[in-house]
Amino acid sequence: MVRMLTLGLSALALSACTTTGEAENQPFTVSGSIAYRERIALPPTAQIEVRLDDVSLADAPSRTIARQAFGADGQQVPIDFLLRFDRREIDPRHSYAVSARITGEDGKLMFITDTRNSVDFEGVSEIAMGTLMLVKTN
Repeated sequence: MVRMLTLGLSALALSACTTTGEAENQPFTVSGSIAYRERIALPPTAQIEVRLDDVSLADAPSRTIARQAFGADGQQVPIDFLLRFDRREIDPRHSYAVSARITGEDGKLMFITDTRNSVDFEGVSEIAMGTLMLVKTN
């Protein structure tokens, strides 16, 4: 009886190690869409950039964890995004936020997020941000 109990506990401990190892290898994902309120069509040459940044330090530049950049190619808002990155990039003591911007063909900024879109990775590996609202720049 003691031998069976010992074998059972050993197997449980080994399976816990396997599960933890697999979880550490799975990437984090942050998804959502971007949109704006103005009734303006995006030019087909517009460029879109969505970033996840470590924004922990108030007096230092943020550090980019993940970035997705692509051309609009005729798409109109809302436009979906998906950021994938290694979970080892995340420090649970730090703060993270998603930002987005749309630039024209000439590189001139057209739309940008103007609020902090915080991300909390506590206990989850997939985060759905919903729709991030961008504002028009002058």
